[in-house]
Amino acid sequence: MKRIALALAAGLVFCTGSAAAQATWPAQPVKWIVPYPPGGSTDMLARLVSHKLGERLGQPVIVENKAGAGGNVGTDFAVKQPADGYTIVMGNIGPISINPALYPDLPYKPQRDLAPVTMLMSVPNLLVVNPALPVRSVQELIAYAKKSKEPLDYATPGTGTSLHLAGELFASSAGVRLTHVPYRGSAPGLNDTMAGHVPMMFDNMPSALQLVKAGKLQALAITSTARSPQLPDVPTMAEAGLPGYEIAGWFGVLAPAATPKPVIERLNTELMAVLAMPDVREQITAMGGIIAAEGPADFGRYIAAETDKWGALVSKAQIKLQ
Repeated sequence: MKRIALALAAGLVFCTGSAAAQATWPAQPVKWIVPYPPGGSTDMLARLVSHKLGERLGQPVIVENKAGAGGNVGTDFAVKQPADGYTIVMGNIGPISINPALYPDLPYKPQRDLAPVTMLMSVPNLLVVNPALPVRSVQELIAYAKKSKEPLDYATPGTGTSLHLAGELFASSAGVRLTHVPYRGSAPGLNDTMAGHVPMMFDNMPSALQLVKAGKLQALAITSTARSPQLPDVPTMAEAGLPGYEIAGWFGVLAPAATPKPVIERLNTELMAVLAMPDVREQITAMGGIIAAEGPADFGRYIAAETDKWGALVSKAQIKLQ
């Protein structure tokens, strides 16, 4: 009986200390890992939200870019940090739902090693080309690619991203040969597409939108099922002659799996409040994004469904890393 009483007392002390620590969270700045370079959609969203989140938490939320391996490097870094609420990571479709099927030796398992906090935004993808390329529609691009002696290069922000699969799906749906050219994020890929080093690119709308509006890139199609109010003259892939073609990206916040539940709930509450701010909503809409605002349980179910969906596509299309 003494041993049981001592064990209960020790457990009570531990729980009390843990609860006290959680009650004072955050007592220091929070690191927000972005697994891509500055300038892309993932980074843009994190920087938009981080300042507002820091104001609500009473501590700075510092964005740290740790790029590499299609988002795997930064995500793995976040997984290995202490689960104390002082490290969160921006997750998206690539390192969370696609890469488990593409990388047999992935050093982390998203659904085991990460706790969903809040889904923030979903975005359609764009097919853009260098304006000097002699095409002005998807059908003209397909005809151009079929006449080309060599496969056309297409840029993406990285291997395993939704943009990588967008290109693979385009090639198989259109019956053309393409060569994937992965970059370390959107910005360098967009720069090379504008410079004519690669003729075409699949990218998230937020990072490509202003370049399209400025005439520096030509948008041929959007990968969602409906046109975007930001680019009403740009057809969907289905409208452009590829029925059934649909791919969208998404972005959300996760934390190391053992992060205390009260901290997860506090983060979710504050992120939901940030997403409800009119100026934040306006900026996300201007980026071409759609606010998702899903909490931990719904976000977790969405991740599971997306992982099944993309795993099946990778297997069926026999997509391999280059």
